[in-house]
Amino acid sequence: MLKPAAPGPAVVACNTCRLSDDARENDEGRRGGALLVEALRRVQASDPAYAGVAVEEMPCLFACQSFCAVHLRCPGKVGYVMGKFAPDDDAARAILDYARAYADSDWGQVPYKQWPQGVKGHFLTRTPPEGFVVE
Repeated sequence: MLKPAAPGPAVVACNTCRLSDDARENDEGRRGGALLVEALRRVQASDPAYAGVAVEEMPCLFACQSFCAVHLRCPGKVGYVMGKFAPDDDAARAILDYARAYADSDWGQVPYKQWPQGVKGHFLTRTPPEGFVVE
């Protein structure tokens, strides 16, 4: 079932992702995806600069081999799926910093020199917005 979401730039995190290659949950039985959602919300709440990017969650992005996956989306822009993050504040900050640059971009492409170190090597796919392909 689909649930309406706010328009605009968003980080959609898989709340059921594994914790790591080797573990589904932490010692308290919490999934990595749920922990990453908490970290994203905690970091977002700590800095008003992140207010323009929604943090949303959903079960399973089908990126199971790339635990702690997020989908970055915005109407009319190329979208990205990234994964293999640690479910912590450092990863959340890197994701949100990239999301801010993404939100400010014309069509979703952020120059590599502006990428936070914490997102480099985490990109899995890019998806064109409805009605477009990338040249």
